[in-house]
Amino acid sequence: MTRKNENRTESPPEVRSGTRASSTTYTLLTDHYAVHRDGAGEEPPAESLFTMSEGESTIAVLRGGEGRREHASTSGEVGPVYTLKGGLAVPTGSVLIRFKEGVPVEEHRSEIEQAGYEVTQVLDYAPHAAWLRARSGNIADALNDLRSLEVIADVENIEPQMLMQRVAR
Repeated sequence: MTRKNENRTESPPEVRSGTRASSTTYTLLTDHYAVHRDGAGEEPPAESLFTMSEGESTIAVLRGGEGRREHASTSGEVGPVYTLKGGLAVPTGSVLIRFKEGVPVEEHRSEIEQAGYEVTQVLDYAPHAAWLRARSGNIADALNDLRSLEVIADVENIEPQMLMQRVAR
């Protein structure tokens, strides 16, 4: 089945984390971008503001507009950077979905797939929650299509995974 928004590359200007009116809202920074690289070995670009790790992946955050994104790297995925209360937040493309207590993720797997996502991990300690990724593998698709998950029956919460730079206090 082909989805209307499949292979969209533009990230949304705002991303809400949560399904309630008081949810956190991240705002896209058009003058920053992130380069996601799988595995180790390759050094991050010298002009990186900072780097973060997610498992075996390294994420480098850089400053620059659309023109620089095209030249960022051929060895990694270029993704968006958002801001939250002055801090930088980088979406990983993973989304946490949580259904009502007692409603296992498996009851809604087909609806999740119809929404354009795949279940990557059901949480052992919470079978009503799971990590998802957009089937396209595209971070922008994962962020743009959150609303299609929110309308699934029994959904309690949807949260895109956002990594933030560690700040010493």
